[in-house]
Amino acid sequence: MNEFNMWNNTFATSTLDMWDIVMAYTPRIVITLLVLVIGLLIAGSLGKLVKKLIKMTPIDTLIAKTGLTKKIEEAGVSYAFSDVIGWLVKWFFIIVVILTVTTMLQLTAVSVFLTDILNYIPNVIVAIIVLTVGLIIGNFVGNLVEQSIKASHMIATAAAGVLSALAKWVIVIFAIMAALSQLNIAQELIHILFTGIVAMLAIAGGLAFGLGGKDKAAEWIDNLAQENAKKR
Repeated sequence: MNEFNMWNNTFATSTLDMWDIVMAYTPRIVITLLVLVIGLLIAGSLGKLVKKLIKMTPIDTLIAKTGLTKKIEEAGVSYAFSDVIGWLVKWFFIIVVILTVTTMLQLTAVSVFLTDILNYIPNVIVAIIVLTVGLIIGNFVGNLVEQSIKASHMIATAAAGVLSALAKWVIVIFAIMAALSQLNIAQELIHILFTGIVAMLAIAGGLAFGLGGKDKAAEWIDNLAQENAKKR
């Protein structure tokens, strides 16, 4: 009988302790769930807002003119700059919400992991913006160089195409290198590759200019010599 009473008292005490724990954590769990639900709704709304704001600008159209959007869609992937940035912004705030929840629940290891991800997302956004701006500027400069050379009639048409492509890809490669550097990916290797690629493009451009424009340059020099001779 004494053993039964002892067991009964132990069970009752354990049950009461468990009930106290449940009652102590219930408000925290309810608040955590509210924070999670409201935070996810806000994160989704902010992502959509950023997406709409970017769509109001000509950025998507400018990127499409570079040919990047078409090539990505040919691979079976729907791509728009506004969609990507909107998606990243949404997930940035989703992680902020989850980080808040894990902190409230005192899940330290998860909080540290999410903090690392949260700190890296801005680097991804900046890298995408740098790459996008580089593609737009590279495409613009390439077209400008080609039109300028054709209008000057100083260099052969074939060389104009080579030089315009050279100008475009120098900028694009620089943007790619800058984006990778922003992501902290093999920075020393990127620096070496960038130096080598720029040197290679400079040599290629010099050869293209020399081979394509030497006849025009000789003709221009002869014309100047003839005009000077007539003046004398």
